[in-house]
Amino acid sequence: MSPILVAGLSLLAMLGLIWAGLHVAVVLAVVSFVGVWLIRGDMDIAASLLAQASQDAIASHIFGVVPLFVLTGFLVAIADVGKDAFEVANQVLRRIRGGLGIATVASNAVFAAITGISIASAAVFTRVAVPEMLRFGYDRRFAVGVVAGSSVLGMLIPPSLLMILYGFLANQSVGDLFTAGIVPGLLLATVYAIGIVLMATLWPRSVYEHGRPQSAEPQALMPVGTLLAKLLPSVLLIASVLGGLYAGFFTATEAGATGAAVALAIALLRRKLNLKSLWGVLTETGHVTVSVSFLIICATIYTRMLAMSGMPQFLVEWLTQAGLGATGFLIIYVLIAVALGTIIDSSSILLIMLPLMLPMAEQFGLNLIWFGVLTVVAVEIGLLTPPFGLSVYVIKSTLNDPRISLGDIFRGTAPFTLMMVMVLLLLIFVPELSLVLLKPPGG
Repeated sequence: MSPILVAGLSLLAMLGLIWAGLHVAVVLAVVSFVGVWLIRGDMDIAASLLAQASQDAIASHIFGVVPLFVLTGFLVAIADVGKDAFEVANQVLRRIRGGLGIATVASNAVFAAITGISIASAAVFTRVAVPEMLRFGYDRRFAVGVVAGSSVLGMLIPPSLLMILYGFLANQSVGDLFTAGIVPGLLLATVYAIGIVLMATLWPRSVYEHGRPQSAEPQALMPVGTLLAKLLPSVLLIASVLGGLYAGFFTATEAGATGAAVALAIALLRRKLNLKSLWGVLTETGHVTVSVSFLIICATIYTRMLAMSGMPQFLVEWLTQAGLGATGFLIIYVLIAVALGTIIDSSSILLIMLPLMLPMAEQFGLNLIWFGVLTVVAVEIGLLTPPFGLSVYVIKSTLNDPRISLGDIFRGTAPFTLMMVMVLLLLIFVPELSLVLLKPPGG
């Protein structure tokens, strides 16, 4: 059996086993082990590769960035920073058409700039924003759709757990990836806000249940001092993490430690943390960190198996002979990423696709930081698409409202999915949007 055939069959076997419910990391390890065994015809070589990759994959201090940003996210969620950001945005934007929807997008953008976890955003704002929108007569599909759509900002606006994973797999600077995600993230949030205003103006029934907002008990205006007090924790966290990172004061790992320390101080000052909840936060951080580390180890094994098979070089030659070029390659790559997003989760897509596609991107001379931003946006579209839109399922389980079905949530996310596709196309054809902050002054 030829190495190329072995690699091809390993991809099919991988998708089948993941679809059957086997853990992604286990699938990667098993398929890679069997693949090397078949290519080299020696089980001892396959076992040695497995052991060596397990030792080398995460033997670096930079992997400390994973638990630190995960810990920051959990602490911020427990300190109600997301709720405060929504209340402030609601006060500022309440008189605009679709104001609560825009407030959800704005507060999600702020929350994303602190946590970097889309699923956390979906869970927090399902509890905070959806009941408020329903109270003011917003359509239930729109209410859940805007929460799902804006939750993807958590993986685009830095810090982003998905960008950290991409940085490890692609051997790229996590700090550069964070910087490159700022403009695309703000662009997507802006497009969402404009889209909501247009929907509320041109098709009001897509936003409001009866075509217009309903009166509810009057909202008391918050004093300016209260608004500033609620906004201060978010500003402190963003300034300390992203400000320090972008100014060059911190590495990504140091920024994660700073964010965790500031988030811990906020949670303690607000008396949101006791010994029991702190133990729960630390335990969850450990679970996520171990899961991500295991995934990276197994992805390293898979990458080495593919390199041994020669599959990346074979595909580069095939695409070159087909005359597709870099743009054709990008379009195919994005379509595959979006299609995979309908059946498996974001991290799994990265782990399956990048070992195969990164050598091809390098061969075509693509900037790998820009390629990373495109990858994250394409993969995040899968969080909103059926049948496996993970954000949709998180919202459904968090909401626990029998009046709102999975179908309602998927239909509510459709306009935001289309907006994401528009932004993705813009990022593909205007790479400067992702790279502008990486250019040196005057460059």
